[in-house]
Amino acid sequence: MKFAAVVLALASAAQAHYLFPALIANGQSTAEWEYVRRTANKYSNGPVTNVNDNAIRCYPDAGNPTAKTMTVSAGSTVGFTAKASISHPGPLQIYMAKVPSGQTAESWDGSGAVWFKIYSDGPNFSAGGLSWPSSGKTAVNFKIPSATPSGDYLLRVEHIALHSAGSAGGAQFYISCAQLTVTGGGNGNPGPLVAFPGAYKASDPGIQINIYYPVPTSYTPPGPPVWSG
Repeated sequence: MKFAAVVLALASAAQAHYLFPALIANGQSTAEWEYVRRTANKYSNGPVTNVNDNAIRCYPDAGNPTAKTMTVSAGSTVGFTAKASISHPGPLQIYMAKVPSGQTAESWDGSGAVWFKIYSDGPNFSAGGLSWPSSGKTAVNFKIPSATPSGDYLLRVEHIALHSAGSAGGAQFYISCAQLTVTGGGNGNPGPLVAFPGAYKASDPGIQINIYYPVPTSYTPPGPPVWSG
């Protein structure tokens, strides 16, 4: 009986968590882990909680077979599927990083101050509490800025669950990275550029926050401002 109770508890915890296993591009969803690097939480759905850990970048699975690289146009809409759904309150943020010359999206680890933000959603405020645009979604979509230069990129999705974020280390990060080749790009200069780890501190007001009491009247997401191109 005790074993059964443990199994049920673990299953319940996993169901409350989520991951982003598939890319949405060119009007359709791809297979899981086909263009998205397989993450270490592929079975547990568990989050990253330490913003200073290298896992905060792409949450890599050490035994990951190489994902493929999807070709998309600058200015096009892309996205990620969320499995089982985004079940915790918090912001959704999207980053990109241009692959250095001489490397490919499949070989590069995304290290260094190379990431720029292209999307961030914040809460809606009311006296009854905060509501978040991504809550309950099984897919999230956003645009690649039209001015993004052509080339290979890593595309990083991040959802920050804030239901237990009243103390340092309580926020939960759900992360995946997809591999893209952007074509038809512009002459933009994406930035500001940040590194993962390095972009966030556990004490950042958008990471360490009690979203329930007193009900916040403002929210500042962590990281740099959005580059819109």
